[in-house]
Amino acid sequence: MYWIPAMSDNLLHVRNLRVSFKTARGPVDVVRGISFDIGREKVGIVGESGSGKSLTGRSMLKLLPKTATITADKLEFMGEDLQGASERRMRQIRGRHISMILQDPKFSLNPLVKIGPQIVEAYRVHHKVAGAAAKARAIEMLESVHIRDPEHVFNLYPHEVSGGMGQRVMIAMMLIPEPDLIIADEPTSALDVTVRRQVLSILDELVTRRGTGLMFISHDLNMVASFCDRVLVMYAGRIMEDLPARDLHKAQHPYTRALLQSLPRLDKPTDRLVVPTRDPAWLTEPTLQTKFEPSA
Repeated sequence: MYWIPAMSDNLLHVRNLRVSFKTARGPVDVVRGISFDIGREKVGIVGESGSGKSLTGRSMLKLLPKTATITADKLEFMGEDLQGASERRMRQIRGRHISMILQDPKFSLNPLVKIGPQIVEAYRVHHKVAGAAAKARAIEMLESVHIRDPEHVFNLYPHEVSGGMGQRVMIAMMLIPEPDLIIADEPTSALDVTVRRQVLSILDELVTRRGTGLMFISHDLNMVASFCDRVLVMYAGRIMEDLPARDLHKAQHPYTRALLQSLPRLDKPTDRLVVPTRDPAWLTEPTLQTKFEPSA
């Protein structure tokens, strides 16, 4: 019998997380000693492709291939050590306590099963309810992500819906178990601007109403700055800077400033966007995460 506390200011504690992959030339480090906490808040993780954002999210659920090695001084969720958790225990945690919204619904939805039964299964795995009640809850969840005819979509196969609708279906499936922490990996990338705002509003409501934590992985700095409470900036497997989202425009690290300068701006039109210049020293020099330095 497992027990997880109902409430905790900090849901997730990560200290010195490292992820490496075995290769013919030896192990390659892709996440290199990062530390952070996530409470009942919206934390954005930004950075270029290949900076380790998605690997960090997947590490929380131990969803990496067998060639990957995960080590950490602490990897703790609501008082429970995830490193020492068995695969059986992780299956209980995945979905019910930590859900992950993936970027592309094509790789997350079973093409051979209708949408409704997939959502119902995600609910019934973690909640002991009758089939009729689970179906009603699934239809309610589809409606909550602004699908106009949820009963019709409930009976469709994944290939019968558009990419944007498939993304909303997947969000509904990940949110229906009512998790404590949501890891969202580019959840709005396939959506148009209007639907994107609706989905962000749903996530915001869940975090606010239920006290759910959110790890929001994105390339969109402007969206993260306006939507999240805090921002972690990653480069080459390291966290360069940890700052309040409202202060993102005041970032001090040269990498974060370079990312901001490379964004197009309506008030300052330019023929050519700035390409960030990378400093090799960023791979080894101390970061601006002073509160998580080993000496602390």
